[in-house]
Amino acid sequence: MSSQAESSLDNRDDEESPEKSPWLNAHQDPVAQLYTFSTSISLADLNADSDHKLLVADLGTGTFDMKLKVFKGTSLFMESAIIDLPTALVTFYMDTNDPRTPAVAVASGPFIYVYKNLRPYFKFTLPPLEVNAVEQDLWNQAKEDKIDIHVLREMLESLKNEGSEGFLTVRSLKLLSLEPEEVEAFASVHKHAPLKRQTVITCMGTMKKSMADDDAVSCLVIGTESKDVFVLDPEAFTVLARMNLPSVPVFISVNGLFDVEFRIVVACRDGKVYTLKRGNKMAKACIELGAQAVGLERTGKSIIVGCMDNTLVCYSTKGKKLWTVYLPSSITTMSLMDHKARGFKAVMVAMKNGEVRIYKEKYVINTIKMPEAVTAMKFGRFGREESALILITKGGGLYVKILKRTANFEGKDLTPGPPQAQSIKLNVPKKTKLFVDQTLRERDSAGSMHRMFQHDLYLMRLMAARAYVSALQKSLNPISSSTTEPLKLSAQVQGIGPAFKLTVNLQNISSSVPSTNLLITFQFDDSLYALSKPCITVPLLVPGLMYTYETLVECISDKGISDSIKVFVLHQGNSIPVITAVINMPVSEALVIV
Repeated sequence: MSSQAESSLDNRDDEESPEKSPWLNAHQDPVAQLYTFSTSISLADLNADSDHKLLVADLGTGTFDMKLKVFKGTSLFMESAIIDLPTALVTFYMDTNDPRTPAVAVASGPFIYVYKNLRPYFKFTLPPLEVNAVEQDLWNQAKEDKIDIHVLREMLESLKNEGSEGFLTVRSLKLLSLEPEEVEAFASVHKHAPLKRQTVITCMGTMKKSMADDDAVSCLVIGTESKDVFVLDPEAFTVLARMNLPSVPVFISVNGLFDVEFRIVVACRDGKVYTLKRGNKMAKACIELGAQAVGLERTGKSIIVGCMDNTLVCYSTKGKKLWTVYLPSSITTMSLMDHKARGFKAVMVAMKNGEVRIYKEKYVINTIKMPEAVTAMKFGRFGREESALILITKGGGLYVKILKRTANFEGKDLTPGPPQAQSIKLNVPKKTKLFVDQTLRERDSAGSMHRMFQHDLYLMRLMAARAYVSALQKSLNPISSSTTEPLKLSAQVQGIGPAFKLTVNLQNISSSVPSTNLLITFQFDDSLYALSKPCITVPLLVPGLMYTYETLVECISDKGISDSIKVFVLHQGNSIPVITAVINMPVSEALVIV
């Protein structure tokens, strides 16, 4: 089988009846009027009450009325205005305080708005960039009326044509976009203000800081228009790491721990996918795409990219192309389906024709038909349901589907022909002369070898049976095999010597019959040890309760050796023990006299 498999799985029967579908339609609101993307929705337990809520960074009309909306169940729970267009939304834990409530981070323009308990908590501003020296000098001259405004525009236009468009400030770019009659009024208003060059956020993700737990403290990872990737401290919101990219990042995927090892995979506007690792300041180009990326997800050691040429392409982390799937329509959004309870991961791909396909590797395991194209989707826990799928359509509709508990995606083996493992060649070592000689000897002596094996096997079984019978007769088991006196015995030694404390725990494990007339006695070498209580009378043992008895053991030898002490539980007037325990005594420390 070729490593670069290309498949077009259009022959699958996509029409599924409601009885056969693995999804339940929990809620649908075609007029919810939501305008957002997959990077701007999240599911989180905001109040630490196991009731997960849906958070949506709504773009409003695209010009105004941008809001952060929180849905509890099927109803709008809270909304808060956002000043600029939101580009990403994530939830993360920024401290270790109880109760474990996550914070909400909304990226908008050059700012990150952090909400705690659904209230504004902090606003982080990206560090300003260095202003072009020529541009700064031109505006200073315009401020002092040393040059005409139209000359200023011509000079800025020449700077832009030289390839410095990405390095000009917003003020200069705005001036160049105005009509000639509007330039003078704009310059007279803004030329006295300090010139600042500020970048904006294009994508955002989270990275666990030092622990991989679900509620561990996480860092924010942001990509900017200035071709930088920042890692922010979750408590002080300072820059922990800054890495450069050759192009502007648009999609970002993070895994690993910041304090240990991490890998950041970034899809950029130049049609390439770059990899950033811990300790690297510059990115490493690992994948060159055939078209612009419209989605990026990671599953295990694979990087799956959706492209504008209607393809879904999978690469290894080293950049090797593994397979390509051709789609019947253009991709509108992608998202990861991570079912942690079952250990199941797949990639969800929404298309312009209204289909949402779920891919396990390169095979379609399920298809969802929607009334219109889906622009945002998220799989996770919603409310108290562990497996919910949130779908937001192009017309602003909100749809919620719940995965049936009987759904089984693992059983759908769509691999055509023989299994892939059949085509993998085994690395068989060459036959050595010693191997050939041993093979000939075993073939000639097969009968005698089998008889010897059977003889040793029967001998081992006989020895095991004898040892078991001996243990039963001598009551050497820690749990009594007697049906009349079902007891459980355990013992432990405390101390470093020469004085030890020996603790014996005795329990009657019968259901209703108490035990009476019992003694605890010890067998030991009297030249090594002396016991304060060599014999202990045991009162009535109530079933189910643990009884503890203690005696002091003193090591009377200075030879630095140790021995075992046997603990016997027996009936008064009977020399055969009911149960026995053997304690290996530690070597006693020498007695120091001060």
